[in-house]
Amino acid sequence: MMEPIFLKPVLQDKIWGGEKLQKEFGLEIPTKTTGEAWCISAHPNGISTVVSPEHYKGMGLDELYKKYSELFGLENKDVFPLLIKILDAKEDLSVQVHPNDTYGLEHEGELGKTECWYVISADEGAKIVYGHNAENREQFEDMVSNGEWSKLLVEVPVKAGDFFDVPAGTIHAIGGGVVILETQQNSDTTYRVYDYNRKDDNGNERELHIRQSAEVSTYPGKNPILNIKETELTSGKITHYLTNEYFSVYKWETTDKIELSLDNKYTLATVIKGEGKLIVDNKEYNLKLADSFILPSSIKNIVIEGNIELITSKSE
Repeated sequence: MMEPIFLKPVLQDKIWGGEKLQKEFGLEIPTKTTGEAWCISAHPNGISTVVSPEHYKGMGLDELYKKYSELFGLENKDVFPLLIKILDAKEDLSVQVHPNDTYGLEHEGELGKTECWYVISADEGAKIVYGHNAENREQFEDMVSNGEWSKLLVEVPVKAGDFFDVPAGTIHAIGGGVVILETQQNSDTTYRVYDYNRKDDNGNERELHIRQSAEVSTYPGKNPILNIKETELTSGKITHYLTNEYFSVYKWETTDKIELSLDNKYTLATVIKGEGKLIVDNKEYNLKLADSFILPSSIKNIVIEGNIELITSKSE
């Protein structure tokens, strides 16, 4: 019998982090500035480990992916393709941009970073930076060198339930008071454009990457148009947010019970609201906030019970 694979997250301290990952999600945070939970990750900077089933327990996701390719079907690649995080931005993140695959592999030795965000919660008045107003690289560099941030950067108000597509080349920043689930390529390459001149505990400003940011940003700045599709079920709903060349992202939600038929791809899932049960082959698995698991490609039918919401994804 094929079972779901539950994973233990890696918690990351960040200068902008807070305590919501513990207070609201029940995770054991290492510091009071814990910014990220790498829930499903095979990246060397934070590898999730298997909690269950027992015969894989303690194994890193990177090792599991290499040793047991049959769990992942025909999609198995050299590197596990996706990374799923929950981010708690107590303060503003730096304004940043990520490269595409070509630039990332050439300059950093790893994939680029296309990502997307589901807003789990947002304080009243919370905002993000999403895009820029420069028509070309020269104008971008002029605005940056002159510190014309209010002229360059596009700010967008956010609320719980919002979704943002953030392709490589998009200037962006998560604002203070926002908690998101991020689905992204398996990469940790970030180029900082602006960090509000803030200093770390040692009184040093963090490194900026102006040249790289100018090279990889998209001109003129324009944000993708979403085509969100909702499928109503008897006691729940499936929302399809996007499909790009790297991943597809969905929200599964139910107030009672939903039965789902899966395709031949493995599925990644993280609980973002409520609690309930996952039923596979008549075996029940309790689900609570921030629980993350992989449904191997051979699992074709599942049941989700409870009052619960999950963000799920598949690699393309």
